[in-house]
Amino acid sequence: MKLIEAVINRFKLEEVRNVLDEIGVEEFLESGVIYHSHQKGQVMMFRGAKFVANLVEKVKLEIITADDSVGKIVEAIGSIAGTGRNEDCRIAIRSYLEAIEG
Repeated sequence: MKLIEAVINRFKLEEVRNVLDEIGVEEFLESGVIYHSHQKGQVMMFRGAKFVANLVEKVKLEIITADDSVGKIVEAIGSIAGTGRNEDCRIAIRSYLEAIEG
């Protein structure tokens, strides 16, 4: 079993949900996260002072799946959420050990 963690832009969430549904991913965890980025900083004005906004709201998806499904899921998320910029779609894959109740 593997745990896939993907951090994507909010505006791509609905498309990613749809493609995950199409490939048979029925359950996943979705949560809001704050992403700190130096590359994406926008200069903004607040009460006459300039500052750089380098905190961006993103969505984190966590999917637990069988080893043979990982490639298909990562490809699906990457094709929708990836825009060519590294900070727009981050995907991590980890081993997942399931606790079995006796």
